[in-house]
Amino acid sequence: NLLGTGAYVAQLVQESIPLAFLLPLLFIISGFIAFAIGSSWGTFAIMIPLAIQISVSIDLNSSLFLAAVLSGSVFGDHASPISDTTVVASMASATDHIDHVRTQLPYALISGAIAAFGFLLLSMFLL
Repeated sequence: NLLGTGAYVAQLVQESIPLAFLLPLLFIISGFIAFAIGSSWGTFAIMIPLAIQISVSIDLNSSLFLAAVLSGSVFGDHASPISDTTVVASMASATDHIDHVRTQLPYALISGAIAAFGFLLLSMFLL
């Protein structure tokens, strides 16, 4: 907070990103970060302060921004092969880890695409 990252990112967002793409973009960025680090909670810590600062600076409903970050983070964590939940699930079911990732990935991608489209609709009609 002392670095002013949230305010800086909020200013960049206001200048360059149309509101209609803001929620799906937060969802996708959160999903990418969670997939890369394998942790939804770590992604919460990174993205929630930024998303709340953006929503406050634009004077919009923070709950929509929070929903996009939370669902994107959980989506990325679920799809990530290095996530602790994915590793534990494959171990508990006594299956090959990569086989488990391959079988759950199509379902995760379909639900992620539906969620991203839903956030696009929310952005278009509510923001």
